Amino acid sequence: MPPSKPYVPRRPSCPTSLPIRGLRYHVHHWGSPEWIGPDTPALVMLHGWMDVGASFQFVVDAMASQRYVIAPDWRGFGHSEAPQADSYWFPDYLGDLDTLLDQLLPDQAVDLLGHSMGGNVAMLYAGIRPQRIRRLINLEGFGLPASRPTSAPKHYAAWLDELKAPQELRPYPSLEAVAHRLRKNNPLLRPEFADWLAPHWARQREDGQWEILGDPAHKRRNPVLYQKDEVLACWAAIAAPVLWVEGDRTDVAKWWGDRYPRADFESRLQVVRQLERRVLSPAGHMLHHDQPEALAAHLDAFLA
Repeated sequence: MPPSKPYVPRRPSCPTSLPIRGLRYHVHHWGSPEWIGPDTPALVMLHGWMDVGASFQFVVDAMASQRYVIAPDWRGFGHSEAPQADSYWFPDYLGDLDTLLDQLLPDQAVDLLGHSMGGNVAMLYAGIRPQRIRRLINLEGFGLPASRPTSAPKHYAAWLDELKAPQELRPYPSLEAVAHRLRKNNPLLRPEFADWLAPHWARQREDGQWEILGDPAHKRRNPVLYQKDEVLACWAAIAAPVLWVEGDRTDVAKWWGDRYPRADFESRLQVVRQLERRVLSPAGHMLHHDQPEALAAHLDAFLA
């Protein structure tokens, strides 16, 4: 098979660095703040676990509308600074997002998009700060299985045990090996996309190996049990119209088995007051990589 042509972004991002709650945050910007208007607020994109803000490049390139887009690297991911901590707490993402919006877009409502973990953050934030969100897009931010209080002792014990073991992310011998890993994880990923993503997803160490741009501490479980009732209270408080998008090849049973049946998720969505749904095909969990053109068309229509 001949090598694929290198991917060349149509709208390159302009990264900046911001102080966010004691950490240096790496933030991608596409377009200009001058494009913000009453019907075209800034579009903020939140990436998922073990991903980076640059991951949205293909969708931004495919959008027909002229929008000012912002995508941060979450704390401990990409080029954002990692805290001096041994585990991560979900409310910190809410605090970081709130601070970022206050700094870059004070007193403005925004359009908010989140993928996977970022989708979960977006849904919570939209219910906590409903006045800040005009439109909300959730790309497969399913949430987590409901927890039982009786599981707390074993859950905390497992977390304590994890604290005693150092977490590691395996290195790769070359940038080509990183791209291969990306395609192995997602067979639908186009080769030119994988090649472009690889240097944004990893960096070369002094020994020549390539390491993933993610704090290994992210691999530790969250010590606080997932509180379904609290999450649904936030979802029910969302005032903005919500667009839910998923891939036709995503199977939540592969992640959680019978701990989180599809019927449970469908019942959760019922609390969202204004909901539209779309399914992309063929697409898996990384649907913004698998079908950026189709996703961009849905975004253009929903955000118009």
